[in-house]
Amino acid sequence: MFKLVTIYRRVDDEHALEEFFSRTHLPLAEQLPALRKSEVSRIGGMPGGESRFHLMYELYFESREAYQVAIVSEPGLALIQALTPWWEAKIVTWFYAESYEEPFTHHHQPRQQE
Repeated sequence: MFKLVTIYRRVDDEHALEEFFSRTHLPLAEQLPALRKSEVSRIGGMPGGESRFHLMYELYFESREAYQVAIVSEPGLALIQALTPWWEAKIVTWFYAESYEEPFTHHHQPRQQE
């Protein structure tokens, strides 16, 4: 799989950020051709305290090629155009990555006392 990840930083006006995400980012992303799945993570903190991040949004595609087709589609170009001011203001970070998923097969068995 191949994915596009957008991470939103915490801001003073969380309402404006949430409005943009739910009314612009999400609807445009859901129109991307060949989108296999999406995942929203609301960041509640980090080990040891508060995180500087608010939200992570991951868009999954079957391959890099499928992503490349999607991102130059009409909704893809609209999405990039909508996100650019947020990126320029350093409120969002975005990147793409190869993604691998493997089933977890090892189950730790507690040691028995002798």
